[in-house]
Amino acid sequence: MFDLLSLAANTGSVLDVAQNYDAIEIINRGLAYGIIVAGFLSVVFVFFGGISFILSGGDDAKIKTAISTIRYAIIGLIITLTAVIIVGFIGKAMGLNVIQYINLGEIFDLIGEVTSTGSSSGGLSLD
Repeated sequence: MFDLLSLAANTGSVLDVAQNYDAIEIINRGLAYGIIVAGFLSVVFVFFGGISFILSGGDDAKIKTAISTIRYAIIGLIITLTAVIIVGFIGKAMGLNVIQYINLGEIFDLIGEVTSTGSSSGGLSLD
């Protein structure tokens, strides 16, 4: 996805670059990134609920809110993992291979490219 944006910066627009990709690859990557974002958000909310629980100070209302935040985040994580399995089966039946794009190494490389301060694209720099 970052490749799409960096290519678009060099060639004109995202739509121009998207025309070079076929629809199946765009659908595959969209589904894969959606599943990754949902899983990441579930983990963030479990962390947020844990912090809220620790900082509740014994207040029953705050404890109940923190526990329900953790509960719903875990339910969301289970739904996300189930969605990966379901999308994988349905994708194979339709000829899509979504699971091949869920690669943690590629995601970390993408995050590193987006957050690097040495970019010449007009980003913020500490220099």
